[in-house]
Amino acid sequence: MPTGGLLTGMRAVAFDAVGTLITPDPPVAAVYHAAGRRYGSRLTADQVGPRFRATFRAEEDCDRATGWRTDPDREAERWRRIVSAVLDDVTDPEACFRELWDHFARPAAWRCLPDVGPVLGELSRRGVAVALASNFDSRLRSVAAGLPELADVGPVVVSAEVGWRKPARQYFDALVRTLAFAADEVLVVGDDFENDYAGATAAGLPAVLLDTGGRPGVATVDRLSKLLR
Repeated sequence: MPTGGLLTGMRAVAFDAVGTLITPDPPVAAVYHAAGRRYGSRLTADQVGPRFRATFRAEEDCDRATGWRTDPDREAERWRRIVSAVLDDVTDPEACFRELWDHFARPAAWRCLPDVGPVLGELSRRGVAVALASNFDSRLRSVAAGLPELADVGPVVVSAEVGWRKPARQYFDALVRTLAFAADEVLVVGDDFENDYAGATAAGLPAVLLDTGGRPGVATVDRLSKLLR
């Protein structure tokens, strides 16, 4: 069915996952703090959050330096290093990592953001394919399968299986091949300017940034429902 506005000419919409459709609940820092306490960590909740953010940024810098290549082993190892750096005083680092790894594979560890269910349902009703396009690993499949709001999601394209992380062009080429549409018929929607918007547009895909503040010269929406207008 023809659509107007941001969806004009689009046959598929590929959504980033974390920060765009889903968010950890409880938040990451709270989960890490609780897990750390079970393994003897003395860090406070206020200390864990900044440590996580700094360590996550360092891993992003590492990925950038290596050209955004990845695989399932790399994804597990990056999270093992993050847990080890954030919770560096636990008595059993491997057991703590494994507990956190398994936690975030469960649908109950996540909640969908506002508008997700109605927007995805309306896209499906209009005949527009819906996909997940995420820097994640195979755990995202179990998460998506267990969240009712994501029932209309089709392909789940995760970086660990593709072999490249966003914003690498190779990731978006793989996304287009999976959806079997032309690049200019696949709209990418995400909350990260570099990974989602800049990566997609550089690879020839139209994109919309989910950003409540807006950006000059960038197609943005402050909530997902505005995609339908």
